[in-house]
Amino acid sequence: MSRLWDKGAPLDERVLAYTAGEDHALDERLVRYDAEASIAHARMLHAQGLLSGDDCAAIERGLESLAATHALGEWRIELFDEDGQTALEQRLTAMIGAAGGRVHLGRSRNDQVLTALRLYLRDAVKQIAHGAIDVAEALERLATREGALVIPGYTHMQQAMPSSVALWAGGFAAELRDDAAGLEATQRRLGRNPLGSAAGYGTPALPLDRAATTRALGFDAPQEPVTAVQLSRGKAEAQVLFEIALLMQDLGRFAADVCLFYTQEFAFVELPDAFTTGSSIMPQKRNPDVFELLRGRTATAHGCLVEALGIFAKLPSGYQRDLQLLKAPLFRGIDLALASTNILGPAIDAMRFRPENVLLDPSIHAAERANELVVREGIPFREAYRRVGAALARKPE
Repeated sequence: MSRLWDKGAPLDERVLAYTAGEDHALDERLVRYDAEASIAHARMLHAQGLLSGDDCAAIERGLESLAATHALGEWRIELFDEDGQTALEQRLTAMIGAAGGRVHLGRSRNDQVLTALRLYLRDAVKQIAHGAIDVAEALERLATREGALVIPGYTHMQQAMPSSVALWAGGFAAELRDDAAGLEATQRRLGRNPLGSAAGYGTPALPLDRAATTRALGFDAPQEPVTAVQLSRGKAEAQVLFEIALLMQDLGRFAADVCLFYTQEFAFVELPDAFTTGSSIMPQKRNPDVFELLRGRTATAHGCLVEALGIFAKLPSGYQRDLQLLKAPLFRGIDLALASTNILGPAIDAMRFRPENVLLDPSIHAAERANELVVREGIPFREAYRRVGAALARKPE
């Protein structure tokens, strides 16, 4: 099978393996979005008099069939396809004949793959945001269930002031809702339609209607000028990964608290066997592996962001093949966020606090007593602070 750009000269198979890399496998998740965008493009070409009605109908039927059979696992993108765009066009042409080769008029693989990627990212971002909200709701259920329990609030890993399960869980829930809002804010860049910008310099002599594909695909506006499209590559992807990194950091900090609270020394929380693992040598052990791995995978989220930023940081204008490499860290970060939010909600629902093990140091009320002195006697806070501190130093409670 030939590639879309083949002109008859043989290609060293080592070049194909190195340049395609894992791209053919990564493109599996873009097939249905590529088909959707290609149908919108074909309809626009027909409306502009650049594609016959029969060819447009055949292209639409063929792409719908290919997307459906791919979803059923009846075909996959292979290395010899090079990428998802080639796989679709080759199979479409084999299915409907010469009409399959007419769908590419007025576009390049550059704007084609970016359009599919942005359509995919719009959905993926919504999924991750919903996952963050799901975890926030699990925390809010925990706060409702056990929120009245007073627990120590810590600064510098020392008991500082009284807190509660409601305050502890509620703080994380609020930040996860903020993370969801941050993820939704990435839709601004994802809402720009790159289709019709082709290789980055438009389509001279073709009367394309980019507004039509913008409406059909639910974008906010065509991305203009066309030279901005390739300059924008990586920015939306990095913004998504940045918000994922912030989400993962919040999940990781929550997991760190749970790991601490689960130790025998604290024993604040109880985790069921279904969400802990055993030791291969110590019969008594139950390990909070889910929370430990969640804490550790924050580093993976950071790595995905740094990798993406490094790929496009110093590129010249116009399309460069380096941009293909953005998919791997982007998809890895997305999958990590979805897997983490998917498991954490049920884990929180299974968590129980153990009130009998929660011990408050008597001095934890010191700030409250200083505030009471200010209110009762009208003295400056610094004087109240010194008086309470001196009393605690003289006599342990």
